[in-house]
Amino acid sequence: MNAPYDGDRGQGAGGAGSSSGPPVPPRAGQEGEAPDPYLQHAYDHDPYRAQDLAAQDPVAEALYDRAAHPPPPPGTYQEPQALYQQPQAAQHAPDPRLWAQTPPPEPAGPSRHLPYGDNAATTQYVGVDDLVTQASDDRGEQDAFAHLFRDQEGSGRPPGPPAEPEAAPAPVPPKSGGRAAGILKSSALMAAGTLVSRLTGFVRSLVITAALGAALLGDSFTIAYTLPTMIYILTVGGGLNSVFVPQLVRSMKDDEDSGEAYANRLLTLVMVTLGVIVGIAVFAAPWLIHMMSPTIANDVAANSVAVTFARYCLPTIFFMGVHVVMGQILNARGKFGAMMWTPVLNNIVMIVTFGLFIWVYGSSAESRMGVETIPAEGVRLLGIGTLLGLVVQALAMIPYLREAGFRFRPRFDWKGHGLGKTVRLAKWTVLFVLANQAGVIVVTQLATSAGKLSGKDGTGFLAYSNAQLIWGMPQAIITVSVMAALLPRISRAAHDDDPGAVRDDISQGLRNSAVAIVPVAFTFLALGLPMCTLLYASSGTEAARSMGFILMAFGLGLIPYSVQYVVLRGFYAYEDTRTPFYNTVIVAAVNAAASALCYVILPAQWAVVGMAASYGLAYAVGVGIAWRRLSSRLGGDLDGARVVRTYARLCLAAIPAAVVGGGVGFALLKALGDGAGGSVVALVCGSVVLLGVFFVAAKKMRIEELNGMVGMVRGRLGR
Repeated sequence: MNAPYDGDRGQGAGGAGSSSGPPVPPRAGQEGEAPDPYLQHAYDHDPYRAQDLAAQDPVAEALYDRAAHPPPPPGTYQEPQALYQQPQAAQHAPDPRLWAQTPPPEPAGPSRHLPYGDNAATTQYVGVDDLVTQASDDRGEQDAFAHLFRDQEGSGRPPGPPAEPEAAPAPVPPKSGGRAAGILKSSALMAAGTLVSRLTGFVRSLVITAALGAALLGDSFTIAYTLPTMIYILTVGGGLNSVFVPQLVRSMKDDEDSGEAYANRLLTLVMVTLGVIVGIAVFAAPWLIHMMSPTIANDVAANSVAVTFARYCLPTIFFMGVHVVMGQILNARGKFGAMMWTPVLNNIVMIVTFGLFIWVYGSSAESRMGVETIPAEGVRLLGIGTLLGLVVQALAMIPYLREAGFRFRPRFDWKGHGLGKTVRLAKWTVLFVLANQAGVIVVTQLATSAGKLSGKDGTGFLAYSNAQLIWGMPQAIITVSVMAALLPRISRAAHDDDPGAVRDDISQGLRNSAVAIVPVAFTFLALGLPMCTLLYASSGTEAARSMGFILMAFGLGLIPYSVQYVVLRGFYAYEDTRTPFYNTVIVAAVNAAASALCYVILPAQWAVVGMAASYGLAYAVGVGIAWRRLSSRLGGDLDGARVVRTYARLCLAAIPAAVVGGGVGFALLKALGDGAGGSVVALVCGSVVLLGVFFVAAKKMRIEELNGMVGMVRGRLGR
């Protein structure tokens, strides 16, 4: 038999009689009988396994350097792996038979790197579905901004001794609706207030156009109405929002009286300053009207109406500033709703005022009222109603201030309390606003002149303002909402000197907002005509059609306008206000130059249409410059290839959609007429066709952001 040699089996490390190979089970029915050698593995019984491996060959023994490479001790030879052995399956290995299976559980403790130094053991992951689901829960939630207060305290004060452990407080019974159901309800309240305010403002614009028309009378009131806002922003508004408010919040944390004395000083200073500005502005109203529009100032009837409207409207500067300071005092005390909802009262008062004017004198299309025929009582009614709206808006803040525990006491001890330093800090913000308003003044002068020269309704400054109001609403609702969620992250990443995270967040904001902004921009281009003939039908068919063409010219400019807003947030995250100022100067200069060129080259009827297109062109130039500057600040990479690819695909999907949808809308408008009924049918059918074609084309292109949005919507609908 060829049985292996077994004489030295007891010399190994395993002790006497031990076998280093795996035991072979005895055959069935023959316990204790020696195993059959032919049933064993060929390498199970190695007679040389327990011996010194280096001593097997005399030549190898002579050449082997035991001092440098000592051989392994006897008995430590590793067992060879069995041939064709299957690897052991992982604990949570994926099962190929299942299409979607539960992911493996997360390991205990910090298991992955989180951005900005978050602790994986304490971080709570909340999705969009959870936020929407929990928005109506009446449960007290932890303040999401408490960490900002702790960080600022830690950075501004020396560390104190460790606090002694306190006894556990007694359980407090839950309150019903203690803090407006947490930060989610506060955010929802602010967003709802902003949306309602913009919608009522849009209705206000419709009623004003219906009452005064879109000719010289409407332009005269619009200039007088926008003049107080411009003066307020140039003098107090810009610095008040950007510089005084942070000082107010800081005084609330540092001062012994929780900043009440500083708030009283600030409110007193603003009231005195604005009172002086109002007195000067009312006296200089004719000169201000001439600065805004020489065309109106040179027309005796139009100048008389505009100056009268201005002297009613200019006192609203005082109430604008008071409302802003009161609102910021409330915001610093955690009361956000009043600042967002009180402008609705102003819009309601003005809607009622102009509604009464229409009830007494009829709409502009019926009365054909102009600057020569408007009665003095009508001017007085509109002027008092406009002033009353701002008065009600400001006075409505007083009950909220009393509820928050603030009592106004005039204080004139302004020196030595940091107000002078605060004024000096507002330099760049004031220059920013000045550059922006300079471009507005140029466009106002050119638009009013073009409107008078054309002799047609809807070709002046009021038409430009109405079309711009419609055009800007998607930006205020979509882009601002998207960036509101990303701004805290961008600021934290900039503070932590993490340019990669800033780049990723800005890229995400651009791509997410583009999914809605791009098709809306092409919708304005394709369906601007039926949109305006429906909304401004009360001002006359000619004026409504002219405003429709202006809206179409504005349309595509919405894309660079939205991109500019997102890119500038990157500079603000690094507390850089100088670069946005220079960028605004460039945008205002390009807008003014291109608008002047359109005024000179184009016929008067189409000059304002060209000015609307110039607005988008100016922001396209500004985006190119701001993009390069922010890219160099972030190390030369702003995720440009991915962002450009997303916008290019969305535009390629929107072009055929705009052609087909616009063709359907134009055909229906031609067949049914441009009245209210035909405009509704053309707008609805054209929008459905446009969005349908866009969605199909975008799905074919596999646009990642659109697919993500559709998946989120389907998840909420349970499909």
